[in-house]
Amino acid sequence: MRARRQRYLPTHAQTTKPKEQPVSFKELLESWRETAAAPRTASTFAVRLPLDEAAQLAALAEMFPGRAPEQLLTELLGAALKELAAAMPYVAGKRVISTDEQGDPIYEDVGPTPRFMALTRAHRRSLEAVNKAAAPAPRTRASKAARAAKKSPRRRPRH
Repeated sequence: MRARRQRYLPTHAQTTKPKEQPVSFKELLESWRETAAAPRTASTFAVRLPLDEAAQLAALAEMFPGRAPEQLLTELLGAALKELAAAMPYVAGKRVISTDEQGDPIYEDVGPTPRFMALTRAHRRSLEAVNKAAAPAPRTRASKAARAAKKSPRRRPRH
């Protein structure tokens, strides 16, 4: 049955580029079956789930034992946020920003999408700065003089 299904429905690995986040819940399920989780940021979030959602999460964790409940939540939230961003309505403004192939005007988007994208970029920069500050500093090679001073400490003169 699985071989037959693959012939008609391409797998997540066949339909996406490497390291691309899943876009739909169907692709997310395929990803859980076939791939390892991507690395995450140092930031954590605590949530209290309603009983039904907690039971569903426990069921998914049992169905996909290679995934921790936190990983499942992270990936589900990622898929939901992508769908949310895609569902935001385009609202045509008054300013023409370009023209399409037929020469028709394309108006600026004055809906929620541009603000959401700008705020997302700003928060990403903040999170990257926090992650960078939390990361251990790279080891640098000491100068020849510093290495020599470290090997033979100066002796203090006797009085």
